[in-house]
Amino acid sequence: MRILFLGDLSSYARAKQRYLALKDLGHRLEGLSWVLEESELDAKYQPHLWERVCRKLGYPIDLVNLNQKLLPAIAKFNPELLWVEKVTTIWYSTYCDIKAQFPHLKIIYYSEDDIYIPNNRSKYLKNSFPIFDLIYTTKPRNVQELPQLGARRVFCIYQAYDRNVHRPRSLTAEDSKKWGADVAFIGTFERDRAEKMLFLAQQGIKVRIWGANWSKWKDKHFNLQVEAQGVYNENFIKVINATKVNLNFLRKANRDQHTSRSLEIPACSSFMLAERTDEHLHLFVEGKEAEFFDSSTELLEKVKFYLAQNQQRETIAYAGRQRCINSGYSHHERLKIMLEQVRDLPKNSLLGRVL
Repeated sequence: MRILFLGDLSSYARAKQRYLALKDLGHRLEGLSWVLEESELDAKYQPHLWERVCRKLGYPIDLVNLNQKLLPAIAKFNPELLWVEKVTTIWYSTYCDIKAQFPHLKIIYYSEDDIYIPNNRSKYLKNSFPIFDLIYTTKPRNVQELPQLGARRVFCIYQAYDRNVHRPRSLTAEDSKKWGADVAFIGTFERDRAEKMLFLAQQGIKVRIWGANWSKWKDKHFNLQVEAQGVYNENFIKVINATKVNLNFLRKANRDQHTSRSLEIPACSSFMLAERTDEHLHLFVEGKEAEFFDSSTELLEKVKFYLAQNQQRETIAYAGRQRCINSGYSHHERLKIMLEQVRDLPKNSLLGRVL
């Protein structure tokens, strides 16, 4: 299939993983990125006030001129499918022009975030819902919610791991020392997760934290090792592989019941201790393929237990990876299902979910 892929194609983005997986599957792709090129984007770049205001109002600025580039790109490449991944800057009028000039082109929208929440969409995107031939979400509740906003076909497919990236690594002693920990978490600051990890620290557990917006917590407790920086690509894998107990907290603001970490950690054959949800319990057998907790007390109990049980921890970690492989949790397997559905459009309503 010829696919024009719109998404964040920077090296650290999961959209780039899906883009490359589609190529692995034999599809012919061209890509347009909605973010500035990494060479143009300084690491300390902060959006201007007017950019933040426009985004807050629901009218994000098209910094890379996608609205001007899109129709010429379609005319030149002649795709069968326009894949739009978490792009909120394309105007409704642009989509209307595409449909008018290329009536046989299928357009789908994909987002890992909760699209029903206003922060994860724009006025442009909301107005464009009726135009999309299919919307893919990772949130089951969106299947019922998005049609209320005009979506015609909505399908839920769970998140995934990259089989080319998320796998066990042989680490050097230097890697283990640099990236390793008894207990670690990778992710952005949120109050609930911060308080749970502080509780662990107060109970004598050393916790290493990687991610953004943690700088104010650097001196909270001597058992909290706050790196206050994100880890990506190979370093991300090294942290997961070098950590005995990988914590997985969910974003409450995003109404998460599982995240990409829920698949990426076990796929690395690493031990995951995550918040207990129906979706996590569907993905993995508790106590055999991953472990879960409800409260800070249960979190502490399981951390202590598994730090002392090396063999049992490693057995669960190995089983978690096998579950990822055998159940088809990779981007490659998920994308096969999705494109089969796209080929069948518009034969069915596709209101449902794939697990």
